[in-house]
Amino acid sequence: MDLRARLIIELSLDGVAMEHILNDMHKSTTRFLATMAENGLFNAENNVINHISSEPSLRLIGCCNELNAGYAADGENLPLICIVGGPNSNDFGTNRILHHTVGLPDFSQELQCFKQVTCHQVVIQDLDTAHELIDSAISTALRESKPVYVSVSCNLPGLAHPTFSPEPVPYALSLRPSNSQSLEVAVETAAYFLNCAVKPVLVGGSKLRVAKAESAFLDLAEASGYAVAVMPSAKGLFPETHPRFMGTYWGAVSMSFCLEIVESADAYLFAGPVFNDYSSVGYSLLFKKEKAIIVEPDRVLIANGPAFSCVHMRDFLKALSKKIRKNTTAHDNYRRIYIPSGVPLKGLPGEPLRVNVLFSHIQHMLSSDTALIAETGDSWFNCQKLKLPEGCQYEFQMQYGSIGWSVGAVLGYAQASPKKRVIACIGDGSFQVTAQDVSTMIGCGQRSIIFLINNGGYTIEVEIHDGPYNIIKNWNYTALVDAFHNGEGKCWTTKVKTEEELIEAIAAAQGDKRDCLCFIECIVHRDDTSKELLEWGSRVSAANSRPPNPQ
Repeated sequence: MDLRARLIIELSLDGVAMEHILNDMHKSTTRFLATMAENGLFNAENNVINHISSEPSLRLIGCCNELNAGYAADGENLPLICIVGGPNSNDFGTNRILHHTVGLPDFSQELQCFKQVTCHQVVIQDLDTAHELIDSAISTALRESKPVYVSVSCNLPGLAHPTFSPEPVPYALSLRPSNSQSLEVAVETAAYFLNCAVKPVLVGGSKLRVAKAESAFLDLAEASGYAVAVMPSAKGLFPETHPRFMGTYWGAVSMSFCLEIVESADAYLFAGPVFNDYSSVGYSLLFKKEKAIIVEPDRVLIANGPAFSCVHMRDFLKALSKKIRKNTTAHDNYRRIYIPSGVPLKGLPGEPLRVNVLFSHIQHMLSSDTALIAETGDSWFNCQKLKLPEGCQYEFQMQYGSIGWSVGAVLGYAQASPKKRVIACIGDGSFQVTAQDVSTMIGCGQRSIIFLINNGGYTIEVEIHDGPYNIIKNWNYTALVDAFHNGEGKCWTTKVKTEEELIEAIAAAQGDKRDCLCFIECIVHRDDTSKELLEWGSRVSAANSRPPNPQ
């Protein structure tokens, strides 16, 4: 694999664990510059990677391709450090043309690319400022909860410098505190706004995790007595066992009765929302700004009134919970109208497997020892309807909606949280994009359970805009994974076409094969989709095909 595309992946989705790992990486990246090469410089291509991989606190996971490495780390809203080996420091400013470039003597193209997808970039071409640049990159990654880029000239690792020490003094993060005056006024204004409402509600968004404010949001829910919903990308950030949890607010494809309570409220607080065309179902939310308090990681906007900057979400939610009056009206209304969802129709013996039957069985597999990963597609909607037991974690990617994301995500998640058994729901079209790194999972001894939902195409694209390009060549998926296995490691595969075969497969995966990576290919009908996907697809298609506004 190209050194420039390698990622050091040893991450945790838990914020505290992530900070420990990044602190280790800070020490390690400083140490590898300080380490003396006993036998001269390593080969220039492998110099950086050799020093980093020799660190006992880090483990190098080599992915099969660059795309999967990115998906395994998925630094969209995580503090990720991407370290690459750069050109020899003597080559900058010359007219030399190097390999792994576009063939010009300008070596900045890679940096320009990374500027678009990272929040901070440093290029280390000399040792005098290396320690400062590394500290600034790691500090920024932790503060912004975003990826950073560190390029190190390949001839620098292994060289001594007075600023380096074998055990560098830990750097200090200078986090900006909330502006005390802004915080006080924001809390007073928000408390008055909500306390005057008759049936206010709370809605959690995905930036709760970026702001490390999940516990503060829970405190506010406890203090307020409000009914609570989450946006689709925030599923798992609020305990679904909480007595006032209603489910997912996702416009027309919301959980039953959740939409009605949220959109009929006379005030709502959104903590960390992202309103894009996907989360708003083609901009069809009946959302009124004058009824809303929008809490961003560092900013609070109250209705059509003032906005308060330099106010951290966690500080704001904690302070607000002490000023809010308990009001259970919205939840009381929810309880009055709520009717439990039905169960799938019982299939006849030998009847072809249906998707709703598959997910009814997946529901029973979830526990505090599992994590659920949903691939882009119909699994988005089917997994949203699953109820997460306490401690069961959940991940899916909505902002980019990258097809194939989940294969790399399973690899990264299982590596970071080995005590959790990952259950992944992946469509066949998505799997074809990133299938290779199932081999990396087997090589790492992972024991995830992958449900490959084979319906012969890109179902989510069919519902947005159908065409022959949504039909894909069928693979023998289990044979492919068996080839990856090749008798090395622990892996078990099976195909299921009926509910009876599915039950047997799940029993095996949780029984004799519980220490294996289990790959269960589920054959379903091409048109077997959730009703939510049908609704969502038509609305998103309508929104994205709007004609140009008249000039």
